[in-house]
Amino acid sequence: MEKDFLQRIQTISELHQLFGLPKPEHPLLSVVPIEPFAEPPVGPAKRVVTDVYIISLKKGFRGPVKIKYGQQVYDFDEGVLSFMAPGQVFGLDLEKFSSPTQSGWMLFIHPDFFWNTALARQIRQYEFFGYEVNEALFLSAKEEAILTRLIDHINQEYQANLDKFSQQIILAQIDALLSYSERFYERQFITRRISSHQLLDQVDQLLTAWLADEERLSSGLPTVQAVAEQLQVSPDYLSGLLRQLTGLNTQQHIHQRLLEKAKEKLSTTHLSVSEIAYQLGFEHPQSFSRLFKEKTHQSPLAFRQSFH
Repeated sequence: MEKDFLQRIQTISELHQLFGLPKPEHPLLSVVPIEPFAEPPVGPAKRVVTDVYIISLKKGFRGPVKIKYGQQVYDFDEGVLSFMAPGQVFGLDLEKFSSPTQSGWMLFIHPDFFWNTALARQIRQYEFFGYEVNEALFLSAKEEAILTRLIDHINQEYQANLDKFSQQIILAQIDALLSYSERFYERQFITRRISSHQLLDQVDQLLTAWLADEERLSSGLPTVQAVAEQLQVSPDYLSGLLRQLTGLNTQQHIHQRLLEKAKEKLSTTHLSVSEIAYQLGFEHPQSFSRLFKEKTHQSPLAFRQSFH
């Protein structure tokens, strides 16, 4: 059906065509202002997947705007920074994209621009490229100014006659932009402390209920993806937030709660190690024993014997 059509964008040029923009100055990089286009793109909403990194700053919403951040809704009318990596699917409503009340910029980078550079490997380590749009980075005016200056430097190089120094200079600015973004994301986790702790409480409640439901456990262990879906956030965002609050990512939280439940059963019941493993959702008892020993430095049987 038409509504299920997924449009794939493979090049910077195709991305410019999608937004109704002039041809890019460089085949692997483009800086685009988010201002009303001379010929605004029109068309129905569509689903798009690109082979390009997209970093965008949107600002200038008219009047009080409520933006969903994780599971919370905030009044926020300053800059909103979002990140998309190659292969991510997003919805695009072209009729609304060119709102006259919005401004900002977009940076398009094809992965080939990073070929044979340190950033080719490093950029994959930034977790915020895995965050959903509703988990975007909200910038203060000072933070926005810092990133916009870096974009201005990139744009100056982009618009100038390219020489052997151009790529190196642009890469340095992109590297700085990503490093600042990581710093600002960590600040956001801290400043959103109340909602962050609410999410942590929800993780604990969810895992407690899951591990108490033998029927649910019979179909398998709790997974990071399943926990994130239950809380309506992306797996990367959830792990990043939990790591900021507790030092443990989501998988480590799951393991921690499984071990707590396992220790309870080992110390208070006469169930065999295999029976406990199956009750906790492990397909193979050996996997349970291996995880238990890895985390506690003793086998389940040795742990049980310490109580006798």
